Amino acid sequence: MRDALASALIERFDGPDVKAIVLMGSHARGDAGPYSDVDLVRFISGPGDLKAETHNYLIDECLVVVNDRGSAEVENWFSVPEEASNVIGGLCSARPLLDRDQTFARIQSRARSFTWDASMQQKADAWASRQMVGWIEEVHKGLEGLRRNDLGRLLNARHGCSWGLSRVVQVQRGVLLSGDNAFYDELADAVGWDSEWVRLRRIAFGIAGENEAAPSLREQVTAGLNLYVVTAEMLVGSLRSEDEPFTQRVEALGEGITPCAFNSPDFGDTQTFSSFGRGRRFRSSARR
Repeated sequence: MRDALASALIERFDGPDVKAIVLMGSHARGDAGPYSDVDLVRFISGPGDLKAETHNYLIDECLVVVNDRGSAEVENWFSVPEEASNVIGGLCSARPLLDRDQTFARIQSRARSFTWDASMQQKADAWASRQMVGWIEEVHKGLEGLRRNDLGRLLNARHGCSWGLSRVVQVQRGVLLSGDNAFYDELADAVGWDSEWVRLRRIAFGIAGENEAAPSLREQVTAGLNLYVVTAEMLVGSLRSEDEPFTQRVEALGEGITPCAFNSPDFGDTQTFSSFGRGRRFRSSARR
């Protein structure tokens, strides 16, 4: 980042309650491109319940995103797993533009020495378990969308069974992302690029493998349904006992679906899309 722009940002966003102004993301790491936005965090002194706010600005032809954060939210970054997994990695590479009283220096030091301990893992397991129950609605939308060939239901299901399940595994495994754009690769690194989970997630996101055609929406949703089952299996032993019947029901639905389940005049031959693990999983119907 140019010194002139950094000075302009300090002048524009400094104030009496501002303790630090910190550059995050690609501009802090030094790998920004011509279309990269400028991510700033302003650390504000004030009431512990200060509401987090985000504002967008155009400055010197750059999109500048300013996030105001108070002390209560900073503490959440180090104690709430779904916050820590998104923020800690970025804090480690952040660059302070203004740092009164070493406010950010202390925060960054905490981030660089942060440990995902047993207490954090216990909270992460509970959060992931609740999320798995919540995403079952998208599983049902996917099943009904496949049955009806309903575009709206299929799109909802694709989102929940790709982005949603990725987030579940990110938090449950304590993956501290270096930035939001790194979530695909860094989560695959954590789970294993050769794993069934990563293969299904790739298809659920609509990404074609080498020498493969791009998967259709129906194939993406079907992969996402199977991804839910594999995710539930990965979380065995971590799910709350009261949540296990919900995830077990999804697997039972997958095992119980037969080729005729998706038959209609609009559907062609039903083909097995995924056959792995125990029993029969969700199938994909190819359109003629």
